[in-house]
Amino acid sequence: MLEFQSIERRSGLTRETFAKEYLGPLKPVVFTDLMASWPAKEKWTIEYFKEKYGDLMVPVVSNNFSRPGKGYLTADMHITFREYLEILESGPSDLRIFAWNIFWKAPELREDFEIPDIMDGFVNELPFFFFGCEGSRVTLHYDVDMSHVFLNQIYGRKRIILFSPEQGRQLYHLPFTVSSHVNILDPDFVKHPALQHVKGIEVMLMPGETLFIPRGYWHYIEYTDGGYSISLRSFDSVLFKVQGLASITKNYAVDRLMNRFMGKRWYNLKVRVAARRAGKINEPQNL
Repeated sequence: MLEFQSIERRSGLTRETFAKEYLGPLKPVVFTDLMASWPAKEKWTIEYFKEKYGDLMVPVVSNNFSRPGKGYLTADMHITFREYLEILESGPSDLRIFAWNIFWKAPELREDFEIPDIMDGFVNELPFFFFGCEGSRVTLHYDVDMSHVFLNQIYGRKRIILFSPEQGRQLYHLPFTVSSHVNILDPDFVKHPALQHVKGIEVMLMPGETLFIPRGYWHYIEYTDGGYSISLRSFDSVLFKVQGLASITKNYAVDRLMNRFMGKRWYNLKVRVAARRAGKINEPQNL
């Protein structure tokens, strides 16, 4: 089994302290009070969403989301928001709503939260909702746009495990993706020996807390309870926005195209390359 360090929890952080201790060194942290003034904390209940927005159609994904084949990186189904919330309330399931921007159809919800002033560079157009049923999991990955993410937990608990960007090879990073399919909870050190060298951080994110995920940080997410969060994204500079666009092109457009033409063979190739890289962690990456 892998051992994980605990994460720091902070309150009352100033912009200057945050920049010095976390943003600059790209170090994750949990804010216990960043969303303290948000009406959303009390207002955004399951019953509220059902009543006000239950008829909206939502894309729902399962564990099939990242599996190679015809349905690669596409929703399993589209159902009403009310139907999904009833599934969430009913108990364990692998069904999730992934990166949903409800605010295009319900802009009034923006009045229930505010962009924090802890740093500059927030992208106001990109608040995303993430919903998950109890027991659902998100594959180990880093965010394709290479932004800093502030994950604000509204309801339920999430177990999150993070790894720094430079550990990608040891995590068997699949080329032309931002993901890894290794099992970090029950690692196979015979099949994936490089995992013995990784060092992670573990956090149980509670309602009302905000997790700062620096750009490029790997994260695995498990919904301990059925619940939901809203993510806010920021960039240090225009340069990092450009790098994010390049990452999207390389790790999304190319990958989907090759999957369409090669299917399982493309996935198997990526697995072989990931294994070869993990065995040569002292050599520069070329692919």
